[in-house]
Amino acid sequence: DLRLKHYRLTVEKDSPNIELLNPSALPNGYYAEIGFVGNEETGSVPRHDTVWAVEGSATLTPATPVTLSYTNDKGLTFRRTISVDDDYMFTFSDTVTNSGAAPVSLSNYGRVTRFDKPTTASIWVLHEGLIGVTGEEGLQEIDYSTIEEDKRITPSKSTDGWLGVTDKYWAVTLVPSGKQPFQPNFSYFSDARSRYQADFLTDAMTVDAGQSATVETLVFAGAKEVALIDGYEEDRNIRQFELLIDWGWFYFITKPMFWLIDWFYRLLGNFGFAILATTVVVKAVFFPLANKSYASMANMKKVQPKMLEIREKYADDKMKQQQAMMELYKTEKINPLAGCWPVLIQIPVFFALYKVLYITIEMRHAPFFGWIQDLAAPDPTSLFNLFGLLPFAVPEYLHIGVWPLIMGVTMFLQMRMNPTPPDPTQAMIFAWMPVVFTFMLASFPAGLVIYWAWNNLLSIIQQGAIMKRQGAKIELWDNLVGLFKKKPSPAE
Repeated sequence: DLRLKHYRLTVEKDSPNIELLNPSALPNGYYAEIGFVGNEETGSVPRHDTVWAVEGSATLTPATPVTLSYTNDKGLTFRRTISVDDDYMFTFSDTVTNSGAAPVSLSNYGRVTRFDKPTTASIWVLHEGLIGVTGEEGLQEIDYSTIEEDKRITPSKSTDGWLGVTDKYWAVTLVPSGKQPFQPNFSYFSDARSRYQADFLTDAMTVDAGQSATVETLVFAGAKEVALIDGYEEDRNIRQFELLIDWGWFYFITKPMFWLIDWFYRLLGNFGFAILATTVVVKAVFFPLANKSYASMANMKKVQPKMLEIREKYADDKMKQQQAMMELYKTEKINPLAGCWPVLIQIPVFFALYKVLYITIEMRHAPFFGWIQDLAAPDPTSLFNLFGLLPFAVPEYLHIGVWPLIMGVTMFLQMRMNPTPPDPTQAMIFAWMPVVFTFMLASFPAGLVIYWAWNNLLSIIQQGAIMKRQGAKIELWDNLVGLFKKKPSPAE
């Protein structure tokens, strides 16, 4: 049994601790095992059913390792010392002493076996299932559905690396000894009890008569905390152990984004404030590009009368109208899509932040203020039961909380800072975009929605300052008033 005493199922203080490993007899059996494969010359060797003798203390702590011993009928003595650090890394040091008259050969094996799988499947941005970095193949990410279909996947032999099973926030992995080459395997068994397994088998090692040999295997079983995973990779020289955390294809953005948020967290003491501070840094990085876009929009506002004149002049000839518009854009050096750039340029950053909030355990159950007690979960309030005042549950597709609404309002105001696109289709898209994003982001992590709302507010301030400097009228108020004015009929 292995429970993580610093992590609970929910944000409630009396919520049960996370259960990571369980005995194989239970329906949710999940375990790691280290043993040996022998032959007739070696006699019986330690496996899952071996009864060991305890030498000294039987209580395992970071300060007190546990030592076990087993001697078989062939004169082989196996002495196993199990130690654990202050976090999640166990070390199995196995020494084999040959008291017989002839040399013997035996292999070391390890396996992580799981009888169930997560009840809630992860979304496409995150890998859960079998995983490893070994041999020439490097990183192997094998989904449960893939191994159920293939039954067995056998990468090439390796002399370093690791393999195991990963969840969203937790993992159990084996790090074989580098003394002997080993064969990694990923398997699915569908016999009496279905199970998923990552295992390795080393090449045979020879122990001469009267000699001893030692093999050391590491077992990581715990939370995928970024600093610890990176530290284990460096301190234990574990090849690419950082890939146990699924940073994704945009690794070069995602991990620096985490480092920046984590640095601000250590400075400010709150991940919500850290996200707000990170947003300011991101805005500063993209400031030159945003400046150019907003300046182009301000110029577009200046030529609005000429655009209306062209539309009236070529009202019956859409082709000439379009050509005249393009010529105007070229003459005035205007990008008609400039209004989209402030949104488009932050999409990679938006995705990186979403990835950080979704995959990193540091963000799990991290509070902000008020009703936001978990920045990695959606806003728990809903407009359709008056934010909890009415006593009924709201369907998930109608779950629109306070922060998604704030984000939608800021996005709406930002859109109204821009000139109305002359093309009716573009104008309709701009009008409905805030509504679509409000519904879409309602199910996203609250931290991400807070970032987007804060970013929109900063963009409004920045855009207003640039338009004022360019001498373009800020028509936010006029556009808002125009929404409620009666439109003239065609007959008028």
